Amino acid sequence: MTHNQEHNHPHCHSCSCCSDGHQHDHSNQEEMSWWKPALSMVLLLAGIAMEATAVQWFQNGWIKLLWYAAACIPTGIGVLKEALESARDGDFFSEFLLMSVASIGAFAIGEYPEAVAVMTLYCIGEALQDRAVSKARGNIQSLIAFRPDHAVIINGDERQSVAPADVKIGNIIEVKPGERVPLDGTLANGPAAFDTAALTGESLPRVIEDGDEVLAGMIASENVVHINVIRPASESAVSRIMHLVEEATERKAPAELFIRRFAKIYTPIVVGLAALVIMLPWLYSIAQPSFEYAWHEWLHRALIFLVISCPCALVISIPLSYFAGIGAASRRGILFKGSNYLDAIAQIGTVVFDKTGTLTTGQFTVSHIDGLTDEQIAIVAAIEKGSTHAIAQAIIDHHAPAPVHVDSLKNIAGYGMSADVDGTRWLIGTTRLLESEHIEFPRQLNDFNDTMVAVAAGGQYIGYIQLNDKPKLDASQAINSLNTLGIDTVMLSGDKQSLADKVAKQLGITTAHGDLLPQDKVEHVKQLMAQASKERQVAFVGDGINDAPVLAMSDVGIAMGALGSDLAIETADVVIQTDQPSRVTDAVVLGRRTRQVVQQNIIFAIAIKVIVMILGTLGLANMWQAVFADVGVALLCVLNSLRLMHTTKSN
Repeated sequence: MTHNQEHNHPHCHSCSCCSDGHQHDHSNQEEMSWWKPALSMVLLLAGIAMEATAVQWFQNGWIKLLWYAAACIPTGIGVLKEALESARDGDFFSEFLLMSVASIGAFAIGEYPEAVAVMTLYCIGEALQDRAVSKARGNIQSLIAFRPDHAVIINGDERQSVAPADVKIGNIIEVKPGERVPLDGTLANGPAAFDTAALTGESLPRVIEDGDEVLAGMIASENVVHINVIRPASESAVSRIMHLVEEATERKAPAELFIRRFAKIYTPIVVGLAALVIMLPWLYSIAQPSFEYAWHEWLHRALIFLVISCPCALVISIPLSYFAGIGAASRRGILFKGSNYLDAIAQIGTVVFDKTGTLTTGQFTVSHIDGLTDEQIAIVAAIEKGSTHAIAQAIIDHHAPAPVHVDSLKNIAGYGMSADVDGTRWLIGTTRLLESEHIEFPRQLNDFNDTMVAVAAGGQYIGYIQLNDKPKLDASQAINSLNTLGIDTVMLSGDKQSLADKVAKQLGITTAHGDLLPQDKVEHVKQLMAQASKERQVAFVGDGINDAPVLAMSDVGIAMGALGSDLAIETADVVIQTDQPSRVTDAVVLGRRTRQVVQQNIIFAIAIKVIVMILGTLGLANMWQAVFADVGVALLCVLNSLRLMHTTKSN
């Protein structure tokens, strides 16, 4: 993300008085940029000291003017240049114009020190703000470091170091302990431990088994590992993460959009008001000859009005607040696809969870088989090879598939599978599937409190397979935390109502709906959204392909296990890179804190500016106080925004 992308609207780009017109991307450039305001400040303080001590040669009017003009040039030229460039681009009422008019006006009325102070203190404030922005941006830009610049391909005893983009799918790469994995792949010599903090925010190493997926950005902890590459560099997990974060700044929150519109309207208004500060007393003096009009004094008041009216505090701190919030979230393994979603999640009143793979591990184990012979189980496993569902994988892990030819395989969403094997039609799935085919089965199957797969062959029920799926370790904590925040929780599941009720009771969820098809989940969420208010919107949390429609239509769609279903990630608004439901709470807390900081900045900045504007107009505030108030307010708002970068845990 470039500096220009971040500051892509009026009043919010880097001042050339501090940067020589270049971006502050490197520390040495930042150090070089400080010499201009530093030189101006030294000359300014020296001039003030010589005036105060009545140095004789400095009392000459022309010498004094030249001295302060020289003090103003290092910073003033840059501000004037920005004012002209902004005007050329159609932005006639930029903050740079306000500063330029105020400084030139101060020179015109003989207030030389104040004229220099306007430019110098403004540029110092800009430089400090740029450093603060760079600090916030650095957290996200550090993602670039996740992508190593080389990969080591192994072929027998030969090793070749190449750029990650040159590695082909199917190549075996080697990663040594302490090195970062350059591409996504499957572990070829596992098990091995990996540090996944860069991707997920998890502090403990994760042990990955042989054949399981390893993602770009992870760090090999202990062993030399070999990885079979399964995706090109452009499609790796870390590339997707970087793409999501880079896109996040393009989607603006309502407060940011308001500030953009506000700045465009506000600045011309204050320029007009400053003109009225000069004109109205003059007109009044014509009507009332007894009123003595001092042009010098009222021009001074108008210049003070212009300086304090700069909207810097708002146009810098509010985008920065959202940027800092997005950065803090990414450090926790939470990716917001835009600041608008960071704002939206703060208004969530109901969180709807999918069950399998979201609140439960989704890692099923076969616990009991009834009515099926080993040969029949092997046929079921052979049919399940055509499914990517976790239940299918559990059955395959339990029993090796039979070497049979499977015809007419059909996945029926929310029901199960059907297939022909050696002329016999098999049905594998829920009891709803058997009911739809008018096949009789024991009614007690509907009362099971565990996941159950019913099996029929040749139009006859032959048995069932019972499986267990445990709630995730932090699922109960997630529900309790959301309830503490005043958020209602609902669970939707395609499993039987009895199983949904069992899991809901375990986790403390008050409302659970089972026996749902994908379209039924959509209808439930639609009903909740219809009942919800603008301040209490509905979020849906899911992880699978079947969840994509609900993720897309909910107020805020949250994809769990970001490295799972690509379709779920694509349609979600928020992506959680771990399988931890508790991160949903973290996301809500961060959204609320960000919104709170934005509101604080808006109220504080506008209140202080209005007060000092009034005081300046009444002649109770001088140019120094106006400059300090403007720069000080901006810096306080920036520092308040940066507090979000240290938001790491939910309350």
